[in-house]
Amino acid sequence: MDTVWGSTTKPESARRLAETLAALDDEKGTLYIGYPIIGTPEGAFPFDALLLSPTRGAIAFDLVEGKELGAYQERQDDLYAKLTSKLLQYPNLMKRRELAAKIEVITFAPSVTIDDSKDDYLVVNSADLTNEVQKIEWEHHERFPALAAAIQSLTTVRKTKRKRSIANDNSRGAKLHRLNESIANLDENQNAAVVETVDGVQRIRGLAGSGKTIVLALKVAYLHAQNPDWQIAITFNTRSLKGQFERLITSFVFEQTSEEPDWSKIRILHSWGSPRSEGIYFNFVKANGLPYRDFRSAQSTFGEGKEFSGACEEAVLATKNIEPVYDAILLDEAQDLPASFIRLCYSILHAPHRLVYAYDELQSLTNASLPGPEELFGSDANGNPIVEFTPTVPGQPRQDIILEKCYRNSRPVLATAHALGFGVYREPGGLIQIFEQNQLWEDVGYRVREGTLADGEYVSLHRTSETSPLFLENHSPVSDLIQFKAFDSRKDQDDWLVEQILNNLREDELLPEDIVVINPDPFRTRKVVGEARARLMSEGVNSSLAGISTSPDVFFERDVVTFTGIFRAKGNEAGMVYIVNADDCFDAALPGTRAIIRNRLFTAITRSKAWVRVLGVGKEMRGLCEEFERVKNHQFRLDFVYPDEETKKALKIVNRDLTRSERQRVDAKVSDLQGVIEALEGGDVKVEDLPEELRERLKAMFSK
Repeated sequence: MDTVWGSTTKPESARRLAETLAALDDEKGTLYIGYPIIGTPEGAFPFDALLLSPTRGAIAFDLVEGKELGAYQERQDDLYAKLTSKLLQYPNLMKRRELAAKIEVITFAPSVTIDDSKDDYLVVNSADLTNEVQKIEWEHHERFPALAAAIQSLTTVRKTKRKRSIANDNSRGAKLHRLNESIANLDENQNAAVVETVDGVQRIRGLAGSGKTIVLALKVAYLHAQNPDWQIAITFNTRSLKGQFERLITSFVFEQTSEEPDWSKIRILHSWGSPRSEGIYFNFVKANGLPYRDFRSAQSTFGEGKEFSGACEEAVLATKNIEPVYDAILLDEAQDLPASFIRLCYSILHAPHRLVYAYDELQSLTNASLPGPEELFGSDANGNPIVEFTPTVPGQPRQDIILEKCYRNSRPVLATAHALGFGVYREPGGLIQIFEQNQLWEDVGYRVREGTLADGEYVSLHRTSETSPLFLENHSPVSDLIQFKAFDSRKDQDDWLVEQILNNLREDELLPEDIVVINPDPFRTRKVVGEARARLMSEGVNSSLAGISTSPDVFFERDVVTFTGIFRAKGNEAGMVYIVNADDCFDAALPGTRAIIRNRLFTAITRSKAWVRVLGVGKEMRGLCEEFERVKNHQFRLDFVYPDEETKKALKIVNRDLTRSERQRVDAKVSDLQGVIEALEGGDVKVEDLPEELRERLKAMFSK
């Protein structure tokens, strides 16, 4: 049995309850402490504890901390009435006019001697608890997913905003409708990430599609319901996430309080901000009377690639007495934000600095890697780490949580994204990047099929139905879930793209907002997608260029196909994803940029919750198609020899962070060297023409 520790005013009885129930052999379920909080006409109503079990149903606990039972009958009646009232709202928990969900209420008083009264209200201590729980049986256990979703406030997450008109039960539209209507329950780690709150810094790591954004929105709602006076901020890198957070937080807060969020207490803020749109950094410099740096000013002052990190560091160093503003800050997409910004967030928090940051290392669209907490937050005047993660203690919230299950991408799609992102089957050349810690593969849901996860050893990694649920792939053949296509020209690519989108809308019963077209190069998107958009318009299909023809805070629009560069695609998902000009992601003249372009491809592929089409042109795209064929031939496993420490260091050096000007300088040198080699090979220059000293230096360098 899993136990999830929320905030409680009854710590001793909660601890005794958890310890006693943990002793039950083979008992399946989750015990929540200080959760759920449900909305009632009187406002938010927090539960002392609740056991959710597929065999017992929902058992609500009324905890007694001392030796006086008090008005326990009244409290039990109140618990039962409020829980019943909530569950009656869900048709899939009803059997005709009766509630099919099992509800029991128990008063748990570990310090009270219980007499053998015939009271209808169940009161137990530690000695009687397990016996009474095991007496409870629920015959409708097939409804457990629906019960869990109702308790976890998840029933509205996958609902589409508009009703679909489905004529063909086997169309893409019908399949996507069933996927969207699938009941998703929080798993153990997601539960912990939502409910468990550290008095300090908490880190949430998870791969694409593991639910980080939903978890953070639920956590905001839970903290707001528990602490309505707290000032809470949620911040992120991708502006188009703002609308998504507003929708999710509004829904979750209403579920837990029966009221709209108090937006004076919850702030959804972009990380940078500007005079036209608030942000964490902008508000900080404004509050402290400091000059605001926009992108151009920051670039001229701190250099290319260091704009935001330099601006944040300058602001913190220039402020002697930083006034705390927030009681909690939650940070999404931390992999795309500089360490100095995360430290700025830490500095504007009231003690004990409740900062929650979530990230996926492989989705980083730069080469910057997020350091561990000790390095990230630095040391105090005595040389001690300001933030240090300690091992998990039973009964205490977890500081470091990893979300290993993927609920967006099917197994073939996710494994392909990882194989291409890391270059597992790249020929020639092999691996482009690798996790520094071997164990991270298992942490993100892979399992060792053969070999061992050890440096220099062969390993075969695969995803199981435990971490990649089968319903994500069973709706369509693998050959339809993901396809790679190479074309001879951009026009051929655009012709095929437009034809497929029209077919999706006219034959497949997809809605325009089910479709996203992603260009991996964020700097050329407007130019390269113009022709396809014009063709669609001539066919009566509206499209938008996210953040350009729409508000920066909006990604999807009703009846509109979304075209986007990779930066704005982050954090969003769609049923059908087309990736155009993917040949840009095959290779790079400068080895140090390979990881960047492969991460862009990984991020683009993992936007799909059903189908993905990877399109491109020419020799590079044919190379990418061949690489994908090798992934398929290995049954979507990752089979490779794990790099040793020396190789890892070499990969790290290759992938070091360079500014654009530094890359241009290295590019020029590489081009010069290429010219010399071609001249030697073509006979335009003889080896003997080179100075003897230069020949010796070259010979010594290439013999290493």
